[in-house]
Amino acid sequence: MFKLDKIKDMTDEERLKYMLVLAKGQLSSEQDELANISNVTGIIMACVDKLNWAGFYFLRGGELVLGPFQGLPACNRIAIGKGVCGTAVATREVQLIPDVHQFPGHIACDAASNSELVIPIIKDDKVYGVLDLDSPVKNRFTELEKDYFVQLVDILNKNINWDNI
Repeated sequence: MFKLDKIKDMTDEERLKYMLVLAKGQLSSEQDELANISNVTGIIMACVDKLNWAGFYFLRGGELVLGPFQGLPACNRIAIGKGVCGTAVATREVQLIPDVHQFPGHIACDAASNSELVIPIIKDDKVYGVLDLDSPVKNRFTELEKDYFVQLVDILNKNINWDNI
């Protein structure tokens, strides 16, 4: 059972550290990859303020396909190189976008989204997909959050066999 009542008194960095602790605990107590990444989306939404969407897209047949998420229904498929998620896969680089409306080719799955952070999932030099975070607040994501979400994907890479997803 997750107890989250103490989160409200934490700083942003304390929340991010706690997110990693909760994720490690989840991953150590369950072997099913789908259950784990589904719960990780819930952990993110519980620990990080001002998000309207958190989830995964996985590379399937040359495009990104929607995976577990929390938020409103999203785009089912995204072409590589298109939008923020497709760009993260094509470039293999984290995308920290302060204002998605200024991003060429942004794909608006949720009209309320104004900023986005996308972490590519790369393990053993193979791209498996992305962790995508959206916020209704412009300039929502910081370098600190970027660093912690990169750490979260590193933790997932150590515990998830992405070939099973």
